[in-house]
Amino acid sequence: MMLPTRLDNPQGLPARVARKALRLAAHIGAFAAALALVVQPAAAQQKRPNIIRDVEIETLLRDYMRPIWAAAGLGQQNIRVVLIADPSFNAFVMDGKRIFVNTGALMQSETPNEIIGVLAHETGHIAGGHLARMRQQMESAQTIAIAAMLLAIGGVAATAGSNNVGGNPAGLIAGPQEMIRRSLLAYQRGEEQSADRAAVSYLTATKQSPRGMVKTFERFQNDQIFISQRVDPYVLSHPMARERIAALEDLAAKSPYLNVKDPPALQARHDMMRAKLVGFTERGDTIARRYPLSDNSLPARYARAISTYRFGNVQEGVRQIDALIAEQPGNPYFYELKGQALLEAGRARDATAPLRKASELTGGNPLIRTMLGQSLVESGDKASTDEAIRELNFGLQRDSSSSSSWRYLATAYGQKGDIPNADLASAQSAFYGGDYKLARELAGRARQKFPLGSPGWLKADDIVNFKPPNMPVRSQ
Repeated sequence: MMLPTRLDNPQGLPARVARKALRLAAHIGAFAAALALVVQPAAAQQKRPNIIRDVEIETLLRDYMRPIWAAAGLGQQNIRVVLIADPSFNAFVMDGKRIFVNTGALMQSETPNEIIGVLAHETGHIAGGHLARMRQQMESAQTIAIAAMLLAIGGVAATAGSNNVGGNPAGLIAGPQEMIRRSLLAYQRGEEQSADRAAVSYLTATKQSPRGMVKTFERFQNDQIFISQRVDPYVLSHPMARERIAALEDLAAKSPYLNVKDPPALQARHDMMRAKLVGFTERGDTIARRYPLSDNSLPARYARAISTYRFGNVQEGVRQIDALIAEQPGNPYFYELKGQALLEAGRARDATAPLRKASELTGGNPLIRTMLGQSLVESGDKASTDEAIRELNFGLQRDSSSSSSWRYLATAYGQKGDIPNADLASAQSAFYGGDYKLARELAGRARQKFPLGSPGWLKADDIVNFKPPNMPVRSQ
């Protein structure tokens, strides 16, 4: 549907009211588009969320969700859980292929069951096709609101032509805006409740407890307790916590698996994930308070080892990591951590061996192989250049959006003297880093060096002719 970009004032409305009508006509489409983001919590509205990658955490979340996705009929859909570096508790969906979850949600969830319940809720949105239906609902609400707006303008004209100076012509025009807002939010509340019910059904089908969901909602209710009396329920993008908890408690009470606990091995992995996130994201004093030296548990030592190297004492950090490896020699993530610590300390040659071991233990995980390729490039050993190119290309075939990986690949090609591919990889790095102008320049240079119609020429030509979107997504 085309919206007018200009609305004349043939009825001689008062100038102030006419201007308000014009602004409403011009912005009602933008307002409806903005309401699409109501489907997502606030973190979804960030233009460039800080997306992070971690093999250990991504593997654990896939293990959490594989049974849930199968129960939802989505087992073959290749859904990804994407990590966002944000301390707030949040998770949301943007399409049918990705569930975004904040690191804060993972750190605040004390058990696997708590975060599984949250992600099961988001799976309910995907399985229910809620995003597509919301777009349809928006189109319908937008049409109704525009019609109501035009009727309101006619009402304003009648008011302006009469002697009734006590009316509120601006209020007549503002009414449709409130109409579309309440219509969409009411629709979304129904979708949220539907996703809650779906989540409980998935948990039941996989013999898991809904107790974690209830606990999470109780925490949200405590956050709202001081404001609930002052908030118009219609403006909330989710049902009030007290209503959702009551509905969830009713469903949970009927579950035969209400008192089922998480398997100890899964809880142990969850504790390690939380420790890792704390070690990598919190301040040193916060880490020390949460995992004091008196705590000799594996998660505590994991967090302290990360913190030690992260805050500059690489030698002591590596010593602590070696102690972890001695305790669990089959844990690939300890070797990965050692390689990362050495690599970030400028000891690329020393990082190669632990990264090879991590790759071996994970069956050649693409992220770890990419880090191995980086260490080979930074080692400066030209004898390892071909291996570095092979490792980096392997990782990029599975995730082509990493700007830094393309940058290291460009360096490797440069070390080999392959200038066309070095320029092309540099163009890809700029492209995925969001610098489209530089990407086009580098791709144009690379295109001149490749044979016409060759794979390299075609890739470079694609970048040269690419028209950037309004909001490019960067991945580092």
